[in-house]
Amino acid sequence: MKTKASAVAMLGGVMEPLGRCLNPEAARRILALRAGPTARRRLARLAQKCDDGQLTPEERAEYQFFVEVGDFVAVLQAKARRYLTGLPHA
Repeated sequence: MKTKASAVAMLGGVMEPLGRCLNPEAARRILALRAGPTARRRLARLAQKCDDGQLTPEERAEYQFFVEVGDFVAVLQAKARRYLTGLPHA
């Protein structure tokens, strides 16, 4: 993949069928998705080590995985937001 933007665009296309499966409750639950406290603490530690230039190769791979999962969740949440915005207001 040439850029992160093109990777995210491709991910959005792959997830298109999933977006068509949404209902209001599922969309709201997707929007509420957040990492748990353990994952947030680990991500913060990895981010600090990255900023300090002290990541090991294994930590760099783990950090990259967090970023990729974050991209996946962000695309899914964008689809959920778009779905909810398109609903008629009752």
